[in-house]
Amino acid sequence: MPEAPIETVGVVRKTLSGRVFHVELPNGKMVFGHLPRRLADLASELSAGERVSLEMTPFDFEKARIVGRDAGGCADE
Repeated sequence: MPEAPIETVGVVRKTLSGRVFHVELPNGKMVFGHLPRRLADLASELSAGERVSLEMTPFDFEKARIVGRDAGGCADE
């Protein structure tokens, strides 16, 4: 049985390419946040300071999947 993903939030710090972002986790660690194809249109709306919801696998803490915007809004207000 596969393990459930870890759900967390982060803050976009930098856009690296079309669907890849540097995202800062609440503990200060930076990870690569990837947008899945089904959310590719969200890439143009994400900018530095935007809070996003993330899913991470317990096997790789360097990458995360961006699953949407966080309801909390902009973190750098």
